[in-house]
Amino acid sequence: MPLEFPLPSVAKRVASLNATYRYHSATDVLKHTLSDTQVGRVAMVSSFGAESVALLHMVATVDRTTPVLFVDTEMLFPETLTYQQEVSEFLGLTDVQIIRPNRDQMFLRDTDAMLHLKDPDACCALRKTEPLQNALEGYDAWITGRKRFQGSTRLDLEFFEAEEDKRIKVNPLVHWTPGDVQDYFINNRLPRHPMVARGYPSIGCVPCTSAVEKGEDARAGRWRGRKKEECGIHFVNGRVMRGSKEFVV
Repeated sequence: MPLEFPLPSVAKRVASLNATYRYHSATDVLKHTLSDTQVGRVAMVSSFGAESVALLHMVATVDRTTPVLFVDTEMLFPETLTYQQEVSEFLGLTDVQIIRPNRDQMFLRDTDAMLHLKDPDACCALRKTEPLQNALEGYDAWITGRKRFQGSTRLDLEFFEAEEDKRIKVNPLVHWTPGDVQDYFINNRLPRHPMVARGYPSIGCVPCTSAVEKGEDARAGRWRGRKKEECGIHFVNGRVMRGSKEFVV
């Protein structure tokens, strides 16, 4: 849905949206996001990971024609690629766009596909962050599945965030607990990512994801042994965005 002009800044619209929807449900936030001309053209970004199908199902229930952007880093588990196809068909999603890294940049910056060993941040930028930012250029807002319980960099998340003064980021499930996610899976009989049962509660690229032991944090298997918690798609100017705050990484 195109934007109606003139509009306040992204930051002012985000502040207004958070004030209005602070005590609303995830469904209310999502329905508003997909219908408000003040939000603009919206896409959902999904990894089709361990918990992704919950929000994908919610989006499909509201509007299955919503564009869904899936970044194939070309280092994902084969199970994720298969799951992406199966879930898209199961939910009847009609506009899933597969985003891949730029071939020329891959040749210049990761010829031997070993960049993840030397500089995982640079690898994430090349294979995920930059392709996604290019894909988002045509959108005024994007929907994510981030939740506060997922780690220290997400504790202060709000429903709506300002991504500089470019676009709005929407986190409908921000207040959900692990129990809420599991209840939604059960109540809606949603298919689970096959790797969850093998000890992968958070799933990224093959070289940078390991199984999680009992008692460990759900994201402990992501970039294990490194001082890294995020891939970079939620950074602005090198800083992790947490609600209205910025934290240097």
